[in-house]
Amino acid sequence: MIVADTNVIAYLLIPSPFTVMAERVYAQDPEWVAPTLWRSEFRNVLSLYMRRSLLSLDQAVALQEEAEDLLQGREFEVISADVLSLARDSGCSAYDSEFVALARFLGVPLVTADRRLARAFPQYARPLETAAG
Repeated sequence: MIVADTNVIAYLLIPSPFTVMAERVYAQDPEWVAPTLWRSEFRNVLSLYMRRSLLSLDQAVALQEEAEDLLQGREFEVISADVLSLARDSGCSAYDSEFVALARFLGVPLVTADRRLARAFPQYARPLETAAG
């Protein structure tokens, strides 16, 4: 089991230069979990692709559904005090700290595309490149 950040989820489902790495991580461990926040963040990624005319609305909706299927039953609420404490101590956003809080709570690694987050939390976060091997 791993906590996957939103960008890693996006890389798995939306073709990009990072897709191969995300696919490797998924092949190694297909049990991905995330805080419920991932849904809003993923919708934001999809809306960016639509604004840039890289995806149609129908494609974006289909990708959202595919992502929701991928994480069905593996979305978690996190404890606000934990998130705020992690954000305070690291200088990272509360959004990013949600993923760290979940990884810490479950005792599993967070795979992230955010190098700053990986540097701030080396005990919990692994960069996508490292996790992909």
